[in-house]
Amino acid sequence: MTGSSEEKPKSANFYFASLLGGALAGISVDLTLYPLDTLKTRLQSEQGFQKAGGFRGVYKGLSTVAATSMPTTALFFVSYEATKNVIQPLVLPQYAPLVHMFAASVGELLACVIRVPTEIAKQRKQTYVGIKKISAISILLKAYKADGFRNGLYRGFFSTVARDIPFSLIELPIWELLKATVKERNNGEITGFQSALCGSIAGGFTAAVTTPLDLAKTRIMLAEDYAETRKLRIRPVLTSIYTESGLRGLYAGFLPRMMAFTLGGFVYFGVYDDSKRLVEKFLNR
Repeated sequence: MTGSSEEKPKSANFYFASLLGGALAGISVDLTLYPLDTLKTRLQSEQGFQKAGGFRGVYKGLSTVAATSMPTTALFFVSYEATKNVIQPLVLPQYAPLVHMFAASVGELLACVIRVPTEIAKQRKQTYVGIKKISAISILLKAYKADGFRNGLYRGFFSTVARDIPFSLIELPIWELLKATVKERNNGEITGFQSALCGSIAGGFTAAVTTPLDLAKTRIMLAEDYAETRKLRIRPVLTSIYTESGLRGLYAGFLPRMMAFTLGGFVYFGVYDDSKRLVEKFLNR
């Protein structure tokens, strides 16, 4: 039995449009909302907001993110769409949220291969104070020389995966569910603006509930000495923060993170759907 076997197989144009749409969505949201991400990182920094830079230089590390956000989000969306479109015809319609969750997990896992080294360079640039010029390459080389490939360049890989997969497990099914609801009430149609609003709701809600995981990932990536710090695991890090600062400490950076993802969800999914639609229309002329 299948749930949507009557759907036509997706063409190469569809996947190319998804790839380009994802790339444009990634760069758009990063360029628009980067200062909020910097403030969130500094609020979560162990050295404290002011010592980490306060409100100064909120665009530090932007070039690093801009150079890699396009391939990262492009890889995520094309993996997500491909996985979803392979599996969805094989299951009943009521299991669609599970398909979306699995597809999102595959997309995030692949995207983290690019995202993790980028995050290390970006977050250390965001919290370095008094250093006018330090390149992302220099930061990553220093991390590699000090701690090697796994604990240097890919420090926090599993904590990032543990943060991003739950995020997408929540966000993508909510986005898809909200879009399906809109389509049901609009004769099967949905505009880019409506998709953006769905993404905004999904992004803000998901950011709120996953803030502690993001906090643990930030602390792990910002730690300078991996060899002597054996508590760099999600549970011990969060336990330590809770012991020192309570529940409020676990939600450090909550407000800028939720604001960033509420606004970011609007830009991210709106740009993705609109640009994918336009590219596919152009290619299919």
